[in-house]
Amino acid sequence: MAMDARRLKPVEQVYGIDAAAVLLADLMPPWILDMNLLVETVEAGRPIGAPSDWQPGVVVRLPFSAKFSRDGVMCPQALMAVADVAMMLACAAAWDGHRPMSVVDQTIHFLRPVNFDVLADARIVRVGRSTTFGRVSLSSAADRRQVGMVSSAYAML
Repeated sequence: MAMDARRLKPVEQVYGIDAAAVLLADLMPPWILDMNLLVETVEAGRPIGAPSDWQPGVVVRLPFSAKFSRDGVMCPQALMAVADVAMMLACAAAWDGHRPMSVVDQTIHFLRPVNFDVLADARIVRVGRSTTFGRVSLSSAADRRQVGMVSSAYAML
């Protein structure tokens, strides 16, 4: 008797915050969960009145923590990790649910040091047959000034 692939708890019909929170809790390793990431918004479908360049995505908050900083500045590795998690959740939003995937490329540009909560706004740029492309804008949760930007490509397995 073959075992089914890991089954996630059913949450809602349309991918939203509850489904994203389940994915975060069920699929991420303990060290990512230690970051205390918060899913703030999920846009799986085009909202009424959305601009023509609207893209599906999510916003994830990374609370500032001394555990993930050095000399009072957030480590770049923590910023890349939150960008990766945000893109995984954004892909699930675009696909209306999680599919197995693997990152094949990520590039990050740091614009200034971080010693505050960060918002990772991940948007899907294009969904292809086997690859999904996205971008993440990292900004201060307080004043929304940009602190970094990430471009990513994920292979659908």
